[in-house]
Amino acid sequence: MATLETTFAGLKLRNPIIISSSGLTDSAAKNQKLYEAGAGAIVLKSLFEEQIMMEADWLGDPNMYPEGSDYLVGYIREHKLGEYLNLIKESKKVCDIPIIASINCYQDADWIEFAKKIEEAGADALEINILALQTDMQYAYGSFEQRHIDILSHIKKTVDIPVIMKLGDNLTNPIALIDQLYANGAAAVVMFNRFYQPDIDIEKMAQSAGSVFSTDADLSKSLRWIGIASAAVGKLDYAASGGIHAPEGVVKAILAGASAVEICSVLYQNSYAIIDEYVRFLNLWMDRKGMENINQFKGMLNVSDLNGVNTFERTQFLKYFSSHKQV
Repeated sequence: MATLETTFAGLKLRNPIIISSSGLTDSAAKNQKLYEAGAGAIVLKSLFEEQIMMEADWLGDPNMYPEGSDYLVGYIREHKLGEYLNLIKESKKVCDIPIIASINCYQDADWIEFAKKIEEAGADALEINILALQTDMQYAYGSFEQRHIDILSHIKKTVDIPVIMKLGDNLTNPIALIDQLYANGAAAVVMFNRFYQPDIDIEKMAQSAGSVFSTDADLSKSLRWIGIASAAVGKLDYAASGGIHAPEGVVKAILAGASAVEICSVLYQNSYAIIDEYVRFLNLWMDRKGMENINQFKGMLNVSDLNGVNTFERTQFLKYFSSHKQV
């Protein structure tokens, strides 16, 4: 029988199924159930820098003495961070798989040095999520990408555990950024984070939330860019995130060059038993194809001819439309 063990960000996983950061991973009890269901690794619910700062602002009294305001902000910050450290420690007690902490940053702030406490609490790795829309009229081209590099660089000076960068899909050239992330110490990249989807209620004439969950159509973005990136910058690991709604998606991601996948929406829409279904399918597929381990087919269908990336994309376009003639 094939072995499903894989390496991601220097971590040994019993299989390539990683549970993505979400409300499903916000307690040790939930994480224990995910571990027992067969998960290969778990990314804890993110600690949001912006949320901490907003809570501090909401509870702060503008008439309060500056010392009191500073104390309140500091207290809220330390309280939130303390809760998160406890989540790491308690999850490590009940899960014998890698536990990956997650920080959602939106600026290169001093508080990211808290990463050291995350490491001391026992996290096996740290996933950094920098997701933001750039809408400033005075925006300097490249500054958003540089923010990724600066935050990573500062965190790497603080911790020794692997640092994973989870990217949004709103980047002009992910390959150039990934190359710089690798140069600054990133152990892996996750492609892609998902923006919350906006919608408009035409009866209430108000803004509303769109679909929270991903769909299988979202997978194509990850396949394209992991297929290109794993060939161009092959010295770090990749994970596909978004659109893994069938076990075949796991195989596709690995063929494109991923070492693992992160799943979330499919767990909300199904039971934890879906993890075992994915694992069993991968096992059967590998046996059927004569694959003994993940490395045998990882990246087999990535874009190995980098000089032909644009030609490859254009060729597929032409093939499709040349075979669909108008009646």
